[in-house]
Amino acid sequence: MTARAADRARYDRATAQLDAPVAIVDLDAFDANADDLVRRAGGKPIRVASKSVRCRALLERVLAREGFAGIMSFTLAESLWLARSGFDDVLLAYPSADRAGYAELAADPKLAAAVTVMIDDPAQLDLIDAARAGGSEVVRVCLELDTALTLLGGRVRIGARRSPLHSPAQVAEMARAVARRPGFEVVGIMAYEGHVAGVGDAVAGRPLRSRAVRLMQAAARRELAERRAAVVRAVREVVPDLEFVNGGGTGSVQHTAAEDAVTEIAAGSGLYVPRLFDNYTSFRGRPAALFALPVVRRPGVGVVTVLGGGYPASGAPGADRLPVPYLPEGLRYDPQEGAGEVQTPLLGPVVDDLLIGDKVWFRHAKAGELCERFDTLHLVEGDAVTATVPTYRGEGHTFL
Repeated sequence: MTARAADRARYDRATAQLDAPVAIVDLDAFDANADDLVRRAGGKPIRVASKSVRCRALLERVLAREGFAGIMSFTLAESLWLARSGFDDVLLAYPSADRAGYAELAADPKLAAAVTVMIDDPAQLDLIDAARAGGSEVVRVCLELDTALTLLGGRVRIGARRSPLHSPAQVAEMARAVARRPGFEVVGIMAYEGHVAGVGDAVAGRPLRSRAVRLMQAAARRELAERRAAVVRAVREVVPDLEFVNGGGTGSVQHTAAEDAVTEIAAGSGLYVPRLFDNYTSFRGRPAALFALPVVRRPGVGVVTVLGGGYPASGAPGADRLPVPYLPEGLRYDPQEGAGEVQTPLLGPVVDDLLIGDKVWFRHAKAGELCERFDTLHLVEGDAVTATVPTYRGEGHTFL
């Protein structure tokens, strides 16, 4: 029996009394992935990206482990909810236009101490001030650095379009703009190198592309390490007691941690290890989050139909954004139908061994987005479900 076949047998036994669709997290794999992230971070704390987890119980589990500290959130409403729930170090990774949220933040000393918001433009400070509604608490802010690699005098850009702050001078001037405004305090710098941390460099069947990605990423790491260090030096001249410099992501943990200027690493997808994180030379994780769909039809030889399945991930549309049928091994989509809203045909010789009611296990393309489809996660240890916990959705929250 292969390792994957053994996992299928375990998951089927663990969920035998549960009707599909059903989602699980394999805690043995989750914990092993957490240990690997800590090892790669080389002693620097890891801030957990909540958008990649979207389950309070699992956020609490990983933050109880040595090597993890703080949350990187994705909306202001989520940040405030987490802070009210007892998480005392929440960094909002994206600017917000949530005026009601800012009013709440500025009026509550506990929330203002726990939550740090992201800015990269003086207009964002104007919006926060206009939203205060009398709240006088100091708002903690983090400055985001654009990490994109630019070539040929800026005519070529590689990297996500995020912050407009690219140079040390620009980030330092933003820090001065904050320092001139009462009611704000710069406490950190964030720089997410998504073109390094979030792009696989070993895509199966694409050797030339993989080689090109590795060359690009090596150049990007060198350029960013030098520029990030210069940015930190420039900002510290304005804010000598800067609390943190956050960088990295699951795919670049060890590289970013090697930079002296970086004080903490961000990671989250590496806990669940969805399918897009199979294509890296820098690490090998264990799939920890899966979902099962039931076989409901057998239209003919070599084909079965499962219920649901059209759970695409965000990003540029493509086949790599679809969940992958994982267990049993040897399944594939019908190219004429793909993953459907209410039913998904699956092809392959192994389907003739599947019976009505059997479970087919899938892996989502990205991490936390799976939790927008399920109210609960069943936590599996060995071949038993040992707990069932709500996702954000199960607690009544869909923040985006």
